[in-house]
Amino acid sequence: MKYLLTKKLFILSITLVFSLSALSADDGYPPFSWDTLPVYAHLANMSEDFTPEQHDFLAEHFDFITIEKGHAKRKHGSTDKGFAIAVKEIKKRNPKAKVLFYWNSAIKIGGYEAGKTFPSDGGLKSTEGQPLTIFGSNPFYDLTHADVRTWWADMASTAVREYGADGIFVDAIGKFSNPNRRKVLTAEKIKDLNDGMVAMVEDTRKKIGPLKLLIQNGVSIDPENIGARMLKVTDGAMKEHFVSGNKVDKETFAETIETLRKVGKAGEVLAIKTWPGFDWRDKETMAKPRQERIKMAREAIRFPLACFLIVAEPYSYFCYTWSYQGNDTGTFVWYPEFDKPLGPPKGDAQRDGWKYTREFAHASVFVDIETGEAKIDWKE
Repeated sequence: MKYLLTKKLFILSITLVFSLSALSADDGYPPFSWDTLPVYAHLANMSEDFTPEQHDFLAEHFDFITIEKGHAKRKHGSTDKGFAIAVKEIKKRNPKAKVLFYWNSAIKIGGYEAGKTFPSDGGLKSTEGQPLTIFGSNPFYDLTHADVRTWWADMASTAVREYGADGIFVDAIGKFSNPNRRKVLTAEKIKDLNDGMVAMVEDTRKKIGPLKLLIQNGVSIDPENIGARMLKVTDGAMKEHFVSGNKVDKETFAETIETLRKVGKAGEVLAIKTWPGFDWRDKETMAKPRQERIKMAREAIRFPLACFLIVAEPYSYFCYTWSYQGNDTGTFVWYPEFDKPLGPPKGDAQRDGWKYTREFAHASVFVDIETGEAKIDWKE
């Protein structure tokens, strides 16, 4: 664990120097700058490779990207091949970009070459001996089995060594602590599964090395404390459902704000996912013309963006889309706010009840999480 401690102390020392507008990525982290809004992309297209124009867009606008599960698997027969093409094309255009390989830590998702060598007894079973599945027929991993953990870590290593990944997006770290799992698994089994997950990611770290990224999906503190335990091994986290439009539970949201501020100040990478008040599951909105969705997203961005700026620390990145899969994710929409001069923060956000304010070199931010009001005054 010595390399992790050294790496995080290095990043933590940098976070104390707010006057720096751009931070080095020599430590393996994504490039970061306060000059304009730091952004993150997370997407895939199961049917096809990204087009040349889409590769151009991603490479030009993003230095930090995760290619989601299933990318181009219908065309190439596996996620592996689709990912390898995408990362090659992006990095050909933008060599400094950090591109992560999506790899679910709890659920066996189809479409991966590694699926052919999955241990025959590696599926999780209930206390009554029934196979546990999700999303139809996808089995859960039984991470109490050493061969399953080794299989998973080896695939992650292959993604880095052979496919060109700069690291791994570790999804679903809290699935075993989910209330639905508690109905069919004992508390002891859940503890063992979470212990197995931590051990598996520790093994992955050894195999991919200290300068490749491990980003987990989730920072919440659950009864087993899996989020905090994993952060001792990984380089940071995505907060997947930070805010959508201006609809928030103010008490819970205030707790989330404090959690993210603490995680960011600890030197962790944070990919903060926000939504424009709708997503791919909203069939009525998704049936509207794309230009209408873009108009809705442009009108809704102020509150999510202001909330991000309240919590942002060095190596925090803003993501604002309505889907992960297909050509219409919202990723290929650009917003005027993304090009405005921002500059480093002048200090931490200040809180007064449910209101937050924060000053940047070129922006003043106000958010009221009770009313949903938000203001960003951009200074030229």
